[in-house]
Amino acid sequence: MNARGMVASAARIVVKVGSSSLTRRGGGLDAERIADLVAQLAARRAAGHQVVLVSSGAIATGFPALGLTARPRDLATQQAAASVGQGMLVAQYSNEFAKHSITVGQVLLTAQDVTRRSHYRNAQRTLFRLLEMGVLPIVNENDTVATDEIRVGDNDRLAALVAHLVDAEALVLLSDVDGLYDGPPSKAGATLIKEIHSPADLSAVRIGGVGNAGVGLGGMATKVEAAQIATAAGIPVLLTSARDVAIALTSAASGTVFHPTGARTSTRLLWLAHATTGRGRLHLDAGAVTAVIQRRLSLLPAGITAVDGSFAAGDPVDLLDEKGHTIARGLVNFDSGELPGLLGRSTKDLARELGSAYEREVVHRDDLVIITT
Repeated sequence: MNARGMVASAARIVVKVGSSSLTRRGGGLDAERIADLVAQLAARRAAGHQVVLVSSGAIATGFPALGLTARPRDLATQQAAASVGQGMLVAQYSNEFAKHSITVGQVLLTAQDVTRRSHYRNAQRTLFRLLEMGVLPIVNENDTVATDEIRVGDNDRLAALVAHLVDAEALVLLSDVDGLYDGPPSKAGATLIKEIHSPADLSAVRIGGVGNAGVGLGGMATKVEAAQIATAAGIPVLLTSARDVAIALTSAASGTVFHPTGARTSTRLLWLAHATTGRGRLHLDAGAVTAVIQRRLSLLPAGITAVDGSFAAGDPVDLLDEKGHTIARGLVNFDSGELPGLLGRSTKDLARELGSAYEREVVHRDDLVIITT
């Protein structure tokens, strides 16, 4: 089956819709657009498929209610707008889905919710249980509390990661443009690219930025990145206009389809690679680089030559080779204040001198992902 057929027949699908497809120019909900979207998602449900909706729009919905005329730029005001707008947005969805006898459940996530073991399991259990009970999950990043250190960054990437989290068979990204073009779609001569089979197909593509409505955060670059994350994990992606949602959810005969390029991997490691930023840096010697990259072993204190940054146990940190290139990211088992006194020493010596708690790895191989640049 080709990628479009996989999207059309997927038993469980994640659909992401952007702010510009839900709100009026200058902010505020467009009730007619939401009603149209909900009707198509309900039709997909009625056909026997499970749907998870990843919806932007909280900040764009909330800032007009606060008397603002444009999307705020500072984090605190964005969080305030999200706090007001998220409730309004979900209320609108709840009312519209109720017309189709569908109950919705709100799920707000930050990057930590799926990189720390306990948080990740809780998020996955909640989503699976909602689907088992016939509830349609509506997912958004928790903009009310997210900071630069703990945010996923945009809902396109969030959608790709959620698709993996819930074992979805396809991802649909709805935008204000009808697919990926080889140049700015507003320019004469730009051509719609209907199929992307590999990253090589993107080499000549000029990717633009924020959409015309001026209320979103992500642009075409984030959608392409999201598609690459999902396809690398074996999930086909359809990028199309929200106006073509009916076609997208029936035949998938619109927009640009991204074919799977890889196989499924650990969801938590996928999040670690794509939804986190290193809070610090660990510099490795040549032996440790070989152990981590080639032998896929845990990182021990003996192989670390220096520590940068301030971080706590459980935070993501970047691992650097002798030339300063990032080679991996992992969840560290020690605070930044503890590590300098452990460097270059064997775990047996540390355990003998400081106790058994110091015999553990600095980064366990199960909490480590290789970063290719």
